[in-house]
Amino acid sequence: MDVGELGEFGLIDLVTQRFSSASHVVVGPGDDAAVVQAPDGHVVISTDMLIEGRHFRRDWSSAHDVGRKAAAQNLADIAAMGAVPTALVVGLGVPATLDAAWVAELSEGLATECELVGARIVGGDVVRSEAITISVTVLGDLQGRAAVTRTGAAPGDVVAVAGRLGWAAAGLAILGRGFRSPRVLVDAHRVPEPPYAAGIAAALHGATSMIDISDGLVSDVRHIAIASGCALHIQSNLLVVDAPLADAAAAFNADPLTWVLTGGDDHALVATFPAKRGLPEGFVMIGDVREGDPGIVVDGQAVDSLGGWDHFRS
Repeated sequence: MDVGELGEFGLIDLVTQRFSSASHVVVGPGDDAAVVQAPDGHVVISTDMLIEGRHFRRDWSSAHDVGRKAAAQNLADIAAMGAVPTALVVGLGVPATLDAAWVAELSEGLATECELVGARIVGGDVVRSEAITISVTVLGDLQGRAAVTRTGAAPGDVVAVAGRLGWAAAGLAILGRGFRSPRVLVDAHRVPEPPYAAGIAAALHGATSMIDISDGLVSDVRHIAIASGCALHIQSNLLVVDAPLADAAAAFNADPLTWVLTGGDDHALVATFPAKRGLPEGFVMIGDVREGDPGIVVDGQAVDSLGGWDHFRS
């Protein structure tokens, strides 16, 4: 049965069958709006979109993969604020000819990723569209803490990363050349693995700033530098080049550091910490914060144009 045969309300019933409730969800799917508890009076909110052909391809990723990725890229933003994700609402646009089973699998993927952090899908909307479009808005709870923003980095802080860098970019390069292996890199493109717990750990450890690496290390860390008014120095010898990356780069005659420095979609977390505090578990130092013109310096060289994803650049 395709979506057109199922109809709007049948599609909503199909999608919401997989979504469970939780104690912090007062009113879930099925009413005009959801009601979610906000214990400390503050709500962290982020939203993101995926469009078929621009952000995913059905011949490269399963519907379950797309669902997990759509949730993960939003959940990582909440973690980057030092908050706990609590609830998501999902807007879904699909062609009437789309197999309803694809939508059911998508909702399964969304729910699977949400369960990793205890969040719940509490509502949304479905419409007919020419291309599959998924819009996710996620809410988070700071649990009484102040949000960790991009503005607090200060000279003397260390720069550290939790999570993988370059894996998704390598996987995309492999798929773009018509290959499906090594599977570990291809899967990293299909389904990111953000270090959700590291966001809370960083906040509790006194992180002065933090960001989710969605568009590339250099591109995203530059946001911290500009917002904080300082220079962030990265040392390439401190960046981890995992064996799968090194092997794939050798096969493609590429430099794996390019993937690490510029590749997006891994959703690692980069944070700055006062040097005297040390680092929480899961974080690895990759540089330091210094006085100077706001920007990024890699191995002593100022970087103005190195990589990063721009949605409006061809």
